[in-house]
Amino acid sequence: MARRVFYSFDYQNDCWRAAMVRNIGAIHRRRPVCDNHWEQVNREEDDAIKRWIDAQLRHRSCTIVLIGAKTASCRWVRYEIQRSLESRKGLLGIRIHQLMDQNQQTTTAGPNPFESIMLPDGQRLSSVAPTYEPLGVSSADVYSYISQHLEGWVEAAIAARY
Repeated sequence: MARRVFYSFDYQNDCWRAAMVRNIGAIHRRRPVCDNHWEQVNREEDDAIKRWIDAQLRHRSCTIVLIGAKTASCRWVRYEIQRSLESRKGLLGIRIHQLMDQNQQTTTAGPNPFESIMLPDGQRLSSVAPTYEPLGVSSADVYSYISQHLEGWVEAAIAARY
């Protein structure tokens, strides 16, 4: 059974890369996870965006943070991570900077957004929430690696809720 997950990403810079990951399995009609639809709310006011995020998270078992060059500085990503922690969702990060965008370009690795979030016990979130660096020398290799491991990563994150 596919897990319902929430994808958190920098919409402005990583929408194309995020769409690639979100659609894993769609071609073969076997999607390991079902996603949220950020495009529907992106142009709303702040309160509407928060309500939408909160509503989407209520129906998800895990939050996957797709980490690009500027993800750590995106305020909505920080909000989504914080709300995911508060509601005890599984949480993991996947670096997506090596996936090509719509212009066939990759980008640089950005900071890990889990580094700046502190847990109640004083630990950084990065010390407990995994961030995966997909292996591969090409965008296709990285995509394949994510595709092969995504379901297992999600299951592990759900089992290790914080």
